[in-house]
Order: sequence, then C-alpha cells, then structure tokens
Amino acid sequence: MKNRFLLPVYSILALIFASISPLCLEVRAQAPVPDSPAIEAQAHALLSKLTLEQKIELLGGIDNMFTRPMPAIGLPRFKMSDASVGVRTWGPTTAYAGGSALAASWDTDLARKLGDALGRDARARNVNFLLGPGVNIARSPLAGRNFEYLSEDPFLNSALVVPFIEGVESQGVIATVKHFALNDQEFNRHNASSDVDERTMREIYLPAFEAAVTKAHVDAVMNSYNLVNGVHSTQNDFLNLKVLKGEWGFAGILMSDWDSTYDGVAACNNGLDLEMPSPKFMNAGNLLPAVRAGQVKESTIDEHVLRLLRAELRYGFTARPQFDPADSTYSVADRTLALEEALESFTLLKNEGRLLPLDPAKIKNIAIIGPDAYPAVTGGGGSSEAHAFEPVSILTGVANLLGPDAHVFYSDSMPDTDAEKKAVARADVVIVAVGFDAKTEGEGHDRTFTLPAGQDVLIEQAVALNPRTIVLLTGGGGMDVNRWLDKVPALLHLYYPGQEGGTAVGQILFGQHNPEGKLPVSFDRSWDANPSAKWYYGDPRDNTTLDTTGPDGKPLDYTVEHVKYGDKLMVGYRYWTTTGKHPLYPFGYGLSYTTFAFSRLDAPATAAAGATVSVSFDVTNTGNVAGAEVAQLYVSDPSAKVDRPERELKGFAKVRLAPGETRHMTLSLDARAFSYWDEAAHKWTIDPGKFVLRVGDSSENTPLSAEIDLH
Repeated sequence: MKNRFLLPVYSILALIFASISPLCLEVRAQAPVPDSPAIEAQAHALLSKLTLEQKIELLGGIDNMFTRPMPAIGLPRFKMSDASVGVRTWGPTTAYAGGSALAASWDTDLARKLGDALGRDARARNVNFLLGPGVNIARSPLAGRNFEYLSEDPFLNSALVVPFIEGVESQGVIATVKHFALNDQEFNRHNASSDVDERTMREIYLPAFEAAVTKAHVDAVMNSYNLVNGVHSTQNDFLNLKVLKGEWGFAGILMSDWDSTYDGVAACNNGLDLEMPSPKFMNAGNLLPAVRAGQVKESTIDEHVLRLLRAELRYGFTARPQFDPADSTYSVADRTLALEEALESFTLLKNEGRLLPLDPAKIKNIAIIGPDAYPAVTGGGGSSEAHAFEPVSILTGVANLLGPDAHVFYSDSMPDTDAEKKAVARADVVIVAVGFDAKTEGEGHDRTFTLPAGQDVLIEQAVALNPRTIVLLTGGGGMDVNRWLDKVPALLHLYYPGQEGGTAVGQILFGQHNPEGKLPVSFDRSWDANPSAKWYYGDPRDNTTLDTTGPDGKPLDYTVEHVKYGDKLMVGYRYWTTTGKHPLYPFGYGLSYTTFAFSRLDAPATAAAGATVSVSFDVTNTGNVAGAEVAQLYVSDPSAKVDRPERELKGFAKVRLAPGETRHMTLSLDARAFSYWDEAAHKWTIDPGKFVLRVGDSSENTPLSAEIDLH
C-alpha cells in the first residue's frame, strides 16, 4: 500500500462539479490516495457496467493527448501533456532547464521543487497526466534525447527521479516515467533492438525505473519505441510482466509511446494498458476475434481497464476539476525556480589564469558572438521542447547585467568587415556562444559529436583576435572541443538552460553566483574514445526480420537492427576508472570560484553484509568566497567473485559553505550499495570480503578512502 495521506472520495462531488463552473471553485487538487477496498470496489462497480466492446475502447487514446471518455459510466476524457522541461503541449509555459542540467545540479531538493512546479503548471492547464520524467542512461553523447534525460549513472538518476515524481504527484498530477526501457539512442528507434544481458540491464539501465516505481510510487510508465532483446518493449513480457508489474509491483498505468505499438494481441497479453495516441492495434477489430478465439482472456482486458480506473480514482479525477484557480498560468515564482536550476547546473570546465569571474566595473566593451547567443536556446528539439513566454538570451542577460554604460557588440558569426573585427579585438572580453539547438539535437535523430559546421572555426578566429575569450557550450552532454581548447582560457557548459539561461549566464560570468554544476556525464576526448562507440550501431549482418501485421490487417515485415551492448557495465566513468584511462573531463567534475578540502573520513572497519553502513567526513571551504560542493561517495569491490567496475557512485550530498566553514557530513550505504546482480541466482548478491570506500569531488578525484570488511 502506498504511504499517502488518505482522503475520502465523495461521489456526490461529481454531480456538484458538473453543474458549477470550475473557475468559481477554490478546490485544491488532490494528491493521490492509497489503494483501498473502497477504491477497488468502486473500480469493479464501474467495470461491471461495461460491455466487452466498451472495455476495449478504453485501451486506446483519443484526439492525440487524451484518454478516451466513457459516458456509459460517467467517465470524462483526461488530458495529457508532453513534459520534462515544461508543460509544453498547450501553449506557452515556464521553460525549465533540461534533464541533463538537473543532473548537473546534483540537488535532490531542487528536483523536488521542479516536480512541484511542473505539477502546478500542469494543473493550471487542466492537465491530468504529465508525460515525464525521462530517465534513460546517457550511454553515448550522440543520443538525441540525452538533454531530456539525466546522467550516465543509475544511482544519480534514481536519486533525482524520486523527489521529482513525488513533487509532480503531490500536486494531483500523474507523472509518467519513460522510456521503458533501454531507449539509449534515437536512430532507427522503431526498428533497433537493444540487445543486452540481464546483469547489465539490472545494474545500469533499470535502477532509475525501479526507484520510480518502488520508492516514488509513480502512477504511469511509458514504454519505449525500441525492441529489447528482439521484442518490442510494448509487448515485452520480461520487462512489463515479470519485472515491472511482477517483481516491482507496479500498480499504475503502462502506456505506449506515441505509435510505438506494433501488435495488438501481443501488447494486450504482455502488459500494455493504454495505447497512445489512438488504438491502431488494441482495438475491437483485433481484440474481439482474439477473445473469441481464446488468444486473449477477457480477464486480461479487465485488468487493463481496472488499472486505468484505479489511477483515476486515486487522484479523484472524477470527483473534482483538475484546474486549480490558485495556480498561475504565467508564474513569476516559477521564473525564479527556472533561474535557480540554471544557476545550479552551469558547469565551469576551464578557468585558466582565473579569468572568471569578470569584474563588471572593468568591462566597458564586450563582444558577444555565436549562433547560440541570440535568440535564446532554451532546450533541445522534439516532444519536450517548451515555448517560454519570455526567454532570456545570453546577449540579453549579459547586456542587462552590465547596464547602459557598457558597449555591447553582437554578431551571430564572425564579422567580415575590418571595423567589426577590430570590435572583437579591442573588446575587454569576448563571449562565444556555440553548441547545439532544437534543430541539431532532439527527438527522432542523433546528433554529431563535433560541433555544428563552422563553430570550431568561429572560436579559433575569435581567440586569435582576442585571447580573453570565454566559450559557452549548449548541448545535452559532451562534444568535441579539441581543436581550440588549449587556446581558450575559460569554458562553461550550459546544457540547455531553460528560459532564464541568459540571466544565469550573466550572474555566473560576473561573479554574482558561484558556479556549482558537476558533470553528470564523462566528457570524452573523441567519439572513438567513448566506451560505447564500437557498440553503438548494429552490424547489418546481424539484422533479422520481424513478421507481424500492420494496423490495416495486412502482413508487415520489420527489418530489425540489433545493437549489441558489448560495453556491458563499462558505461561512462565505470570504463575510465576500471581501465585506468582518462576522459577529457571526468564524471562529477566541475570548477568553482572557491576551493574545497575533504578530511576526517570515518567508516566502520567491519560490518555485516546487508547492514546499513554510515560514512562520515568533513568538507571545508578553503577559499575566500561562498560556494557549493558535491561530495561524492564511490564503492569498490576488489574481492568480488565476478568482474565489477573499479568504482561505482553510491552516495552524494550537496553542501553550501561560507569561506572557511567546515561541515561534517554523513552518508548511508544500504545493502544495494554493495550488491551486484547474480545472473545464475537471479538476485542481488553481496560477496563477503573487502570493500573500499572513496570520497571526493569527482569520479577521478577521491582523496579520502577507507577499507571495510563485510562478513
């Protein structure tokens, strides 16, 4: 049973609300209540009034973004919205920074506030289902939707997704964790099969979904387009029935991604509850004959419908209006949160000669150039792209901070007149804003590792004219910076910063806010050096043919490209630390305008296997300005009976310290922190023996270590 405050569901309210305008009601939206005998009885009572044909009707969406209404039982349609960085489907909205930016903040409290805000924004648009968050692993920097997702690490993803979902659902809105599962690329996404062993799946690609279900009690899960081990996820019995609904006890709605259903009978029998955006396959034409032929049990259809009804009853959707007049469609408070997320995420990668922070009193002439300087680039492309009311560009944000006395020169490319080149050369500082945008990085296609055409040359030309050049990168993850990195004194990664990105850039560059982001991905030196590179695309010789039936009832064959996850557990920093090689910038890395020191690590010398282990240490701000540090705790298992990565993130905490301040911190490690998936035993296992605990500020800088023996 879910640990939620129980509120009574008064069926009489449905009649009242049907006759009174919602705008006249000061009724707060209801957070979900636990399943109960009353809800179960009500769901079964509604089900009993439906014919088989009506039950099948409820298994498909309508009008692209709604569940199907059923007047026979007084059930209205319920509204959905694409999400993750804003409630984007229904017009302008608050546009928050992307998921990779949230991961760069390493801030679970921020994740909760973001979830709360998105829930409020959804209710203000009468939305019942928020189609986010996305938690797929950033296995490769090429994956087109990395900016929507979080990080390369399952522990970090899990830690952030739980408060995010709790925030959304506390506002009376169903969160939808996606894309289940192994949707780690966008190329050929309908026909590519992610072929992976179970241990890799359990340790790397499933934990964030597991946390969303077992800890956050998410009420909707969205299947992915791709196949997993040769079976489309929407009809994958291992994923949907054995793991999700079986082991994890998922009690909510499993829906398809839009047009990601490929076989109505197989999907119905293997866990899919709701086909979106319409029932192209799970319809009466396919399912009624299947029921008559004994291929599908009516009880299976009943269970799908009951899941829909239970969820709607849990949230009281049938007993109150979803729109809450206490919420603002245009929210000034949420603009502040959008700025906070951008400020916490920006990651300073290089600051040679302490060029940053800049002194605004000394900047009289500034050149701001590059394609991402103006207009504002708030997010990547596709179904998450939110359109903000008033996005702040880098040009606008910096100019506003400097005020009317500064002279600002702007160009989206390198100037081609003598006077304009002189403007760049004579500037007190040059800001070059480059990277990707909604056209070059987004859903449905992967991006390049190299910067878009001409951007490397632009940076080289700028720094040749003026050595005081700062490069700002926009993009969902790592990219190629080799051509010019050694010539540029300062490099700041913005990810996709949302609508307040320009304001945040100004505050960071001019020292009003100390950069505090930490890389949620390893920054590779080249695409070839990425540990997934040689495994990222399938070999045409491994292609297979999938024989099925199209929505028109005619035979349809798919050519399946098999993407073999030969990198297995060696994703991101796990590969680098295990091999002893080094990326350009490691996972967890990020500079500050101050410095920090770690000391006094304390951990027990022995503990019982499976017991909770407490690890404590001190973090001190050794610089002269206030700042934030992320303490990261990695666990190594050198005595394991199986091969394990050299270290794995198992704890972290963000701490804000004044100059000279020391904070004593304690992190707890549960049994899972020491476990691996034993494929032979089909369970999480701890091998007794020596473990090493490491604490520091990145995967490669862990100055504190201690050994612990588990018995």
